[in-house]
Amino acid sequence: MNYDSRIDVTENNGLATTGASSGGEAFPEHDGQSSGSRRWWLIAIVVAIAVAIGIWFAGHGGKAEKTGTTDVQMPAVSVVVPGRASVEGEITATGSLAARRPMPVGSVGEGGQVRAVLVESGDWVSQGQVLAVIDRSVQSQQQAGQSAQIAVAQADARIAQANLDRALKLVDRGFISAADVDRLTATRDSAVAQVRVARATLGQLEAQTARLNIVAPAAGLVLERNVELGQVVGGGSSVLFRLAKGGEMELLAQLSEDDLARMRVGVQARVTPTGSSESFTGQVWQIAPIIDATNRQGIARIALPFNSALRPGGFASAVINSGQTVAPVLPESAIQNDDKGSFVYIVDAKDVVHRRAVQTGLVTARGITVKSGLDGSEKVVLRAGGFLNEGDKVKPRLTKASD
Repeated sequence: MNYDSRIDVTENNGLATTGASSGGEAFPEHDGQSSGSRRWWLIAIVVAIAVAIGIWFAGHGGKAEKTGTTDVQMPAVSVVVPGRASVEGEITATGSLAARRPMPVGSVGEGGQVRAVLVESGDWVSQGQVLAVIDRSVQSQQQAGQSAQIAVAQADARIAQANLDRALKLVDRGFISAADVDRLTATRDSAVAQVRVARATLGQLEAQTARLNIVAPAAGLVLERNVELGQVVGGGSSVLFRLAKGGEMELLAQLSEDDLARMRVGVQARVTPTGSSESFTGQVWQIAPIIDATNRQGIARIALPFNSALRPGGFASAVINSGQTVAPVLPESAIQNDDKGSFVYIVDAKDVVHRRAVQTGLVTARGITVKSGLDGSEKVVLRAGGFLNEGDKVKPRLTKASD
């Protein structure tokens, strides 16, 4: 059997045409409408999904991008809440060392040539001790002559008394009148007075001679010796010796007006002479009642016990206890300075930086106290204040001042 496997295209086309013309349909009409509806629904769904994705990206993707950009631009800074602390106040000052009670000693007598110098600088002396001796040969002769005058006056007084005694024995017999007795009594009284005058004159000469001895007015340390053997000195001449009463020293500490106002008599101080590592404990015993108009400073006098390392005229520094104060304490890195004064940067509740002017106070090992401008509850930028500006947005990181 022979089968032709070829299909007649013309025949098939004819069949299709015949079928169409006879009312038969190769694809029913409702199938075409369903396909178009499905296509439009698919398009609508795709568009809706695209719109939803666009809305989501607009609302979230943009925000994420903005947040990311903001996070990159916002610097992270360390902040500290200082609070308020009790600080032991200290004032640092410098000044010169001196004797607390300097005693200049000179010649108070008539003067003359120095015959002996009995002490040297650095010696301890007691009250009334002879420091130097001035020639007294003339004064010695004057004393001898006055002693003779006393003897003469005493002899005259004895004769006057004897005459008065004899007259009193004769007055009862009528040989001597009452007027003669009165005259003899006056003579006797005059002679006795002459004795007293002579003795007073001798005492004066002795006192003048004693003043030729230059003596220490009080016990203390000899700081200076400005006289040599054979030197001629006169009364009221320049200072021959300079003593420190009791060897006590002091520091004349120079303080500003503000520091002087906070100073009190009796507070403790540590004094360190220049060139020495040793410190000495002293006490403020006097505060100057005036301020120097040229440098606007005053003097606080710090009493010190004797020590060979404390040399008058030397330079020293002092750390003075000025009492306790309660105030915020910040590290030095948190405080900025410019031509307007001291200031800090604080961060508010919205993490925005603001400049705050402050007035600093005591400088201690713990930090710098803030006298005004802060109450201690603020968030203060701890570091990097020089890179910030008013109104900057930051990311604060709370830390401790010691971190």
